[in-house]
Amino acid sequence: MAAMMGSGAAWGQLTFPGAGTGQAAPNPLSDTTVKPGKVLLFDLEAKFARDVAERGGIGFVSWFAEDGVLLGNGAAPMVGKVAIAKTANWSPRDYQLTWTPTDAVMGPSGDIGYTWSHYEGRSRDANGNPVVIAGRFITIWRREPDGSWKVALDAGATDAPEGGDCCRLPGH
Repeated sequence: MAAMMGSGAAWGQLTFPGAGTGQAAPNPLSDTTVKPGKVLLFDLEAKFARDVAERGGIGFVSWFAEDGVLLGNGAAPMVGKVAIAKTANWSPRDYQLTWTPTDAVMGPSGDIGYTWSHYEGRSRDANGNPVVIAGRFITIWRREPDGSWKVALDAGATDAPEGGDCCRLPGH
C-alpha cells in the first residue's frame, strides 16, 4: 500500500480473503481451522481499510506506530508517524485505495504479525481521466504496550501493467 503515497490519496475496502482473485484462501470467519491470531489480523485490516475509506490520508496515518516505517517504490523510507503524516494528505473523494489481504500470519509470541496481498488505487488526472495504480504490499502489525495494535511497517511495490495477478498462490 505504500506505493500509493505518490498518488496523493486513499480509500480502503476489504472483502473476504481471495475474493475476486480466483484464490481459495480460507475465510477466517467460517474456517474452523483458522487460528485466532489470523482472525485478529484480518479484523485489524478491515478496520484500517474502513478508516482509510472514511478519512483518507488522516485515517491511514492514524494506524501507524509512532516509530512506524513506510516503504514505497523508489522513495526514501519514511520513518515515524510525523514523517508519514507529511505526505498522507489525500481526501477519500480524490483517491480510493482498495485491498484485501491474501493471508495473515501471527508470530508465536502473539504480539507481532503480518498481512500481505494486492492493492489498487484509483484517482483522476488533471483532465479527469481515470488513473489506476496497482501493486502488492506487506503490513507488519505490532501490539503496543497499551494493548492496541499499530502498523510497524508498511511496504508496497507497484506492479507492471502486464504483470498480471501478483498474488495468486502457486497451484491455485
